[in-house]
Amino acid sequence: MKKLSVLAIALFLVFAGCISDDANLEVLLNRDKEAIENYLQDNAILSVKEFIDEPTGIRVIWQELSESGIKPEIGDTLFVNYTGKLLNNNVFDTSIESVARENNIYNANRPYEPFEVLLGYGQVILGFEFALSIMEEGDKATTLFPSLYGYGSDDGRPDIPRNSPLLFELEIVRIGKITSEDEEDI
Repeated sequence: MKKLSVLAIALFLVFAGCISDDANLEVLLNRDKEAIENYLQDNAILSVKEFIDEPTGIRVIWQELSESGIKPEIGDTLFVNYTGKLLNNNVFDTSIESVARENNIYNANRPYEPFEVLLGYGQVILGFEFALSIMEEGDKATTLFPSLYGYGSDDGRPDIPRNSPLLFELEIVRIGKITSEDEEDI
């Protein structure tokens, strides 16, 4: 009987190793999409507009539309207030001092001000950047996205477990546009 158990475990490990990375990513993506759906069922988010990218599972839910008409372009510097959360509503990062203090993550050694993002250069995680790319200056929105578009399986963040879908509350405070003079300097 013991040999049969060892053989069964060995076969399981062999077949588990044969599952392709694509299949594993698809399983993870589907799990994350379901977690996001469950979160939204349990946590009402005020919405005046919504965008859902079904293949990726990325959602952007606007709380305020500025209708400024000022849309970001690749190379623009965006000044963004943000709060990052896990789907259990634990705040792991923010650019807003009062939110940091309320959630016991305040750090006196960092500035609390709008975060500068150079759009299109991979300075932030994909889900965060994607949401910013479809917003306008002055918009306030919440984006939720699967872990593949966040920190994925990265173990480098003790405050964010591996493969965690994420939620960010975003406000584009200002967009610094590249001018033709700036382009000449590049």
